[in-house]
Amino acid sequence: MKKFFRWVGILLLLAVLACGGLYGYGLYYDRKVPNFTGEMDLYVYPGMEPDGVCESILSSGLVKSPASLKRVFKDVKTLKVGHYRLDATCSSIYVARMLHLGWQTPVTLTLSGAIRTPGVLARKIGSQMMVDSAAVASFACCADSIGLDPDLLFTRIIPDSYQMLWTAPVKDIFARLFKERDAWWTAARVTAASAQGLTPEEVSTLASIVSGETNYEPEQPAIACVYLNRLRTGMKLQADPTVAYCFDYEPRRILRWMLEVDSPYNTYLHYGLPPGPICCPPKSCLEAVLKPDKHDYLYFCADPSFNGSHRFASSYTEHLQNARAFQRALTERQRGGN
Repeated sequence: MKKFFRWVGILLLLAVLACGGLYGYGLYYDRKVPNFTGEMDLYVYPGMEPDGVCESILSSGLVKSPASLKRVFKDVKTLKVGHYRLDATCSSIYVARMLHLGWQTPVTLTLSGAIRTPGVLARKIGSQMMVDSAAVASFACCADSIGLDPDLLFTRIIPDSYQMLWTAPVKDIFARLFKERDAWWTAARVTAASAQGLTPEEVSTLASIVSGETNYEPEQPAIACVYLNRLRTGMKLQADPTVAYCFDYEPRRILRWMLEVDSPYNTYLHYGLPPGPICCPPKSCLEAVLKPDKHDYLYFCADPSFNGSHRFASSYTEHLQNARAFQRALTERQRGGN
């Protein structure tokens, strides 16, 4: 009988040791062992509960041990809103702590393409950040919020990619954009602007017109020089994009009657630069104004080959010849020619 109880005791001890070992290994696994097979971008929105987030992670198919993740999430009571990146180095407990404590992974806010109005800017920001686009638009159009005349907003923003927290408030987003713009304007660039007889704000305004004329970067310095030549000779800029701006960019073509629109942005009526940028100019156009080509051209029009380039002219007579060639080619195309 004693031998029997001895074996029972041994078995119980082994069972306890086995359970303790399993429990201990579970603790070790939860804390130290990577529990994911790849990367996952996780967005935690306001009102999301830990159980729901845990199920969302499990549904990714990247979790090695679902039991481990469920164990640690039982102790998670609250989550911080934000964007988080889970990868193959993360243990279960690290993920739980990351979400609970708000160890966010920055997102990339990309401003690119045609940004012609504050509304377009607001939609681009709102689609990539947690902020509401209406709140962004309201902030962008308020002088007290941005600290300058809203007409000059696009002098303070340079399209690019920016790393920042997904949950950043509107004021912090604009503060970051303004800070990066100020950093881009080095002393050397300010000197280059001065050499063209322009302030940094005026460079942005002229660059926005260049951007409105062409997306073909190799020609941007040549077009910038045309407008600089016009400014220096006292000519009106007569830039079609400024007229399009007066009509909220709705017209597909600029018609003769539109050239009479009463607006300070209409460079067919007024001399010099408009009051501010007509779009958010990209870096290539800013650099084109700072480092323009050197030529004596005062005119340009689209090339009749429709390849996106332009023909340049020093005299109005030559310009008319180029314009007529383009009109003939356009008429032929509309009639079903080449």
